[in-house]
Order: sequence, then structure tokens, then C-alpha cells
Amino acid sequence: MYLIIAEKPSLARNILAGIEKVQSDEMKKRTGYYEGGNYIVTWVFGHLFSLADIEDYKPTDNPRWTMDNLPCFPETFKFNLKRGADKKVDAGVQRQFDIIKRLCNRSDVDTIVNAGDADREGEIIVRLCVSHALEAGKKRLARLWLPDQTPETIKQALGEMKDESEYESLANEGFARTYIDWLYGVNLTRFATLKTGKLLRVGRVIVPIVKAIYDRDKEIKNFVPEKYYVMTSHEMTNNEYVDLTSKKRFTKDEYQKALEECTRYNAEEAIVTSVKKKRTTMSPPKLFSLSKLQSYLGKKFKLSMDDTLTTVQKLYEDGYVTYPRTNSEYLATAEQGKVKSILANVKKLGYPVAFRFSKSIFDDAKIESHSALTPTYKIPDPKTLSDRERTVYTAILRRFVAVFCENECIVEKNEIKINVGQLEEFVLNGTVIIEPGWTKFEDSNQKDKILPRLEKGDRVAINFVPTEKETTPPKHYTIETLNNYLKNPFKDEKASADESDDDEYRAIFEGLELGTEATRTGIIENACKSAYISLKKDSYYILPDGEYLIESLSQLGIIMDKYKTSELGQALKKVYRGEFSIGDSVALAQSEISNVFNLSKDVTIEKDTNIGFYGDIVGICPLCGGNVIRTKFGYGCSSFRENGCKFSISKTICSRTISVSNVKMLLATGKTSKIQGFVSKSGKSFDASLRLEGGKAVFDFATPQLPKAQASTDTKGTAKKRGSAKGTTKK
Repeated sequence: MYLIIAEKPSLARNILAGIEKVQSDEMKKRTGYYEGGNYIVTWVFGHLFSLADIEDYKPTDNPRWTMDNLPCFPETFKFNLKRGADKKVDAGVQRQFDIIKRLCNRSDVDTIVNAGDADREGEIIVRLCVSHALEAGKKRLARLWLPDQTPETIKQALGEMKDESEYESLANEGFARTYIDWLYGVNLTRFATLKTGKLLRVGRVIVPIVKAIYDRDKEIKNFVPEKYYVMTSHEMTNNEYVDLTSKKRFTKDEYQKALEECTRYNAEEAIVTSVKKKRTTMSPPKLFSLSKLQSYLGKKFKLSMDDTLTTVQKLYEDGYVTYPRTNSEYLATAEQGKVKSILANVKKLGYPVAFRFSKSIFDDAKIESHSALTPTYKIPDPKTLSDRERTVYTAILRRFVAVFCENECIVEKNEIKINVGQLEEFVLNGTVIIEPGWTKFEDSNQKDKILPRLEKGDRVAINFVPTEKETTPPKHYTIETLNNYLKNPFKDEKASADESDDDEYRAIFEGLELGTEATRTGIIENACKSAYISLKKDSYYILPDGEYLIESLSQLGIIMDKYKTSELGQALKKVYRGEFSIGDSVALAQSEISNVFNLSKDVTIEKDTNIGFYGDIVGICPLCGGNVIRTKFGYGCSSFRENGCKFSISKTICSRTISVSNVKMLLATGKTSKIQGFVSKSGKSFDASLRLEGGKAVFDFATPQLPKAQASTDTKGTAKKRGSAKGTTKK
């Protein structure tokens, strides 16, 4: 008897349809499962188990988070049945697990089948249930791997099930990722929250995503446009305007130089040296991976990544499309037969498609676990789909049609070369679509560009003049550009889209990407729900809480940038390839986390950036005698509510973190020792002490290094001519 454990109820129902094609026995519904013939089918609800909390490893009487049990590095990771906010196991979860446990230990069940989603997360979801449920007796453990959920595919997969041990490397990667993310999330979230007094969600992937948007928005905010000049000519030849733009650039102060160069160009003859016309075919775009589908729909229909994933997941569960969480835009060579059967059904819809084999479509070297997103042979009735489902399905279908369109797209490419004496060669390129082919079904982003009618040897009229231009800031991350960045954060954003994608797939397979197709969408959605970032139309923006997160982590010495996250991603891929053990990857994460806690300890006063913990008493208020405590934004008098005392010192002055040690010294003695690394408004670095003067912290220079107007600052780091580091008053 086979016991099949599906990842969710909808998959269980689809498996029943596949079983009906294998056996004639009817599957009868029981409480929490189906049974009939040689099969029992039950299900989980995604994660029934989650990693135990810190208090399960290091019990404490304190109901609040505390540093007493941090950092926590379990020798063996424990899992518990999922609990609610009240710390109690949900009754429905307990009931379903009890059913699974009873079924696993039935004497007539000899094979337990893992039917989790076909990825590393799905692999461990069912494994955890079985490992906790199975008591005694040896059972065969098998894997049902489903690239789609159509009855035909499920029937075929039921006959090709492999031992679960053949997926051990995938499970190891899944467990390693789970442990590492727990270590980072639990330890550093608590640490940062206790330090700042504000809940900060620290995660291996969420932080570099928020930081990328933070850095981009800061770059835009601080961008100062610069004017420059280029030489352009717009003159008529043969009754048509010919536009020429020189590659040379001149700064805003070089107008006269640009004018002189224009005069030099205009003294030469401009001659057409080459005219080429070539008819060729234009290749269609590749099939969709999940991120490329999200980018396409975000740009064209303003669908969020989560909206796209939720919708395509529903289409997958209904059997209309293949497994959605794929990072590949290619099909496996072994899938040619399946593709032909899909094309046969698509052709019945009236689309002009025909099978063809090409390396741009079929490439085993660019598939890690799953092939590109395609429709299945099961074609939905459009009337049964919601508007969003119809939009998403149509995009996948029409891309598939474009790739296998029997009519080629024929274009005429024109190139004209014009030499201005021996000074510069200008190349004009134009493309005209002659036969639309696949562009009837898919946007080509190719606009007809018709060049002027010129022949070799023609003399072109020119009149170059300096034309003022202005540099532009970088653009906000969009769904498309953020997706591209996360897939390969080390790739030049300006790289041509026509370049080979070999480097992109190498980055994916080596673990350089930030997150995965299966996890990125949920993480970005969590960043939005946490008010760290926002999505407006299809562009992402940093929010105040996101700025606070990144700046606070920087002050705490928590480095979670693309380099650290990619390093851990590479470690996970090494686990998958058998080059690392789970323990090796966990040890790497523990080492990084230990560094954070070690750096939080006081070092020399001059270099100290330790800000203590939220709520700590750091000294006596010089204005009212109350306690000065660590606040969310610095150090302030706790008597504010009682008597309105406004004494405070900013956590950051002139870009320099002011440590708790320095504040304690300032309050106790009236002066700190020299603090290194202040940065003036003009960008110059300087060192100074802080001293109390009339209830204010002001700079004290043993040897003046900058004029006071440059070196002084208020709590927000803005210059103050009076030399005060913090303008504070009582009442």
C-alpha cells in the first residue's frame, strides 16, 4: 500500500485524478485522507513543523527578549508542531498530524511517498512530518516529482517514483537554508531590537534587498546633475534630415572648446563611405522563468510580484501551467515529446505553431531543477478564469506561441557609415520589420527606424553646434530591474540585453543570487508589510522604517550586504553539490553572527561605536538631575514627561556614531577623550572631543582642524556656526 503525503489539499485532489488513470478502484473520502485500491492520499498544510524558539534551548523566567540567552547556537536543531501567537499548537494542525502519524504506522502501508512541491522547501516539509510520525518498522520512502499537476503527468510520475534517498542533496540544502535563516533571523532580530528599542526584522535576504533600494534612493536623492556639451548636426541632404551626434563630450566649462571643435568638423567634408542592407530573422524572446514573468507583468500590467506568483501558483494547481518557481528560461531535451503534445492542443486554438529544436529553447546545461514556465496540454476555458488569471495565462501562452511560431519574423537591417574627414566616423543603424511572424503574439520592443536614403559616395550636409545636455540620476528599482539585480547582484546593470546569459546562469548555479525564485517574492512582500519599502506602480521606494533599519544595522556592525548573503548562498549550493556538509554551512553562519556579538563589546574609546541597549541608564542629566537613558534615536533625559526636560544627545553626530562609553564619560566628567572620524558638511574628516557647555554637547578641539562653521553640528548632523554638537534646551 502506498501512502502519498501531498504538500497541500489541492495537490492531493489532483493526485487523485492521476490515480484514477492508474487503477479502476474508487478513492473514497475519509476524515483527513482518501483511500482506495493500492493508494492512500493525505496532505499537510504547507509547514506543519517549525524550528523551536530560543527559549526551547535556553529556558528563561523573563517573558521578554533578553541578551541572557543570546547568541543561541543549538547543537541539534529541534522542530515543533506549528504554534499560534498564543504559543499553543493549532487544533487543526494537531488533528491532521495525528492522522498522518496513524497512517504512516499502519501495518499495510509499506511505501510512504513524499509529494511535496518539487523544490528544496517542499522536499523537507513532508520529510519533517514523516520523521516525526514514523515510529517503528521499516518503510520504503519514495518521491513523487511533479513538473506539472495534470492527470497525465501525475500518472506518469506514479510509475517513475524514485527512492527518496536520491533527493538527499536537495533535502540537505533545504535543511541548511532553514537552519541558517533561523540563526540569522532569531539571533540578530533580537539583538538589533534590544539594542535599538524598535522591532527590526533582520534576515539573510530581506536586509540586502532593503539595502539595495535604500542605496539607490540615497543615490537619487544626493544626485547633483552636471551639464555637458555634445556636438550635433541636423541638416538636410537629398530632401531628408540627417542627424549626427559626436561621441566627444565637453564639460560645462568647455563650451568654447566645443565651439572650436565644431568649427573644425564643419570645415571638413562628410562623405557616405558605406551603405549596407541585410534581410535577416529576428529571434523571439526566451520562455519565462518566474522572475522574468514577474518582470514582464509588472512592467506591462503593474502586477506586483506577489500578485503574479499567487496567480500562476493557482494556474499550476489547476493543471494549466508547469511548475512556477523555476529559475530557467529553457526546456530539457527530454521534454521534446511533451512539448509536441502541448503544441498539438495549442494549434487547435488557431495559433500558427510548429515544433522546432534550438539551443535557445532546449538546453540541459541551463536547468537546475525545473524547466521554463509553459502551458500544459490542458487548455482552460477563458470564461472560467478570473481577469488576473486570464492575463497571466495569456502571457505564458503567447510567449510559448511566439517561441514556437511557424512564421519567422523577417527584418531588414540597414547601416550607413559617414566619415567627417579623418576626424570621426558616424554609424547610423535602422531596422524595419518586413514579415511580423511571432511579433503578432509577443511584443518585440522593436520600433521601425527608417534611415535617410543615402548612397555610397554621397556628400552629407553638416553644421555641428554645441548642444547642452545634462546628466540624469539613476532610476528607482522597478520590479524588472530589482529582479535582474537579485538574480545576479554583481552584474553590470548597463550590460546589453543581447549579451549571452551564460554568466547569469552561472551566478544562479553557484548561489550568487540573493534569495531564490521560490523565496524572493515572499521576502519582498514581507519587506513591504514591515513598512521598509513600498511599491508604487512598478517602482520600489525606501520608507522611513527601512532607512532606520539599514542605518541602525550599520551602527551595530551588522553587515548583511550582497557579499555576505552571496557567500552564504554559495555555501548552500556547495551543500547541494556535496562539497559542504550541513554542519559546514551552519558553522559559517555561526561565525558571522559571533562576529557581530563580539564587535558589540566596548573597544578603545576613540574607535568605540557601541551604543549600548535601549533603556540603559547612561548617566545623570546636567540640566535637571534626572536619569539619561538610551532612546531609539540617541540619549535623552527620562524626566521629559515629568518636567519637560529636553536634554538629549544624538546617536550620530557628523556621520560619527556616539558610543555609550563616550556619553557616560561626557556626563560624568563633562568631556570625552578625542573621537576620531567625524565628517564635516563639506565632506572632510576631522577628530574632536565633545564637552558639555550650558547643557549642550559641543566640539572641543585640542588643535583646531577645521573652522567651527564647518566642523560644528546639531543633532541631525547639520552645521552650526556656534560650534555646538547638539543644541539642547530645558523646556
